[in-house]
Amino acid sequence: MKPILHLRPIHAGDEAFLRRVYASSRTAEIALTGWDQVTAEVFLRMQFEAQHHHYRQHYPQARYDIVECDGEPIGRLYVARAQDEIRVIDIALLEAHRGQGIGTTLLGGLLAEAGARGQRVVLHVEENNPACALYRRLGFCPAGMQGMYRRMEWRAPSPAARVRGAA
Repeated sequence: MKPILHLRPIHAGDEAFLRRVYASSRTAEIALTGWDQVTAEVFLRMQFEAQHHHYRQHYPQARYDIVECDGEPIGRLYVARAQDEIRVIDIALLEAHRGQGIGTTLLGGLLAEAGARGQRVVLHVEENNPACALYRRLGFCPAGMQGMYRRMEWRAPSPAARVRGAA
């Protein structure tokens, strides 16, 4: 049976879960530091709070959602919509839920929305992030660097290309 995915807006009671999602996305990086658990937790809390503040400050109109699978919270999806683009601010799943097609399904929904509206989908990703392979498979193309992050874009096919593809 296919899992049922649902997005719901984050609320104040989700902070501990959101910190857990954030920490799970940094596990490999933190393992390299040799820090004890307390030091790692303090660092992760500080970084989570800085990131969360940055997102809210720069994308106040975005949707900040918890990803649920069969009613269980498993990740987060933050998306800002503008006239010409859909920006994936952040997408992260708990480690146990990665590699199961959930990210593909979530992004596929955004690509379908953008395609119907003739928009592009934009995201930023660290060069060594394993998700880069997923983004390339879905048709995202590199569109420059911003600091240590690669900007990637997916563009809806032009109406003429859609007509040729349907023929």
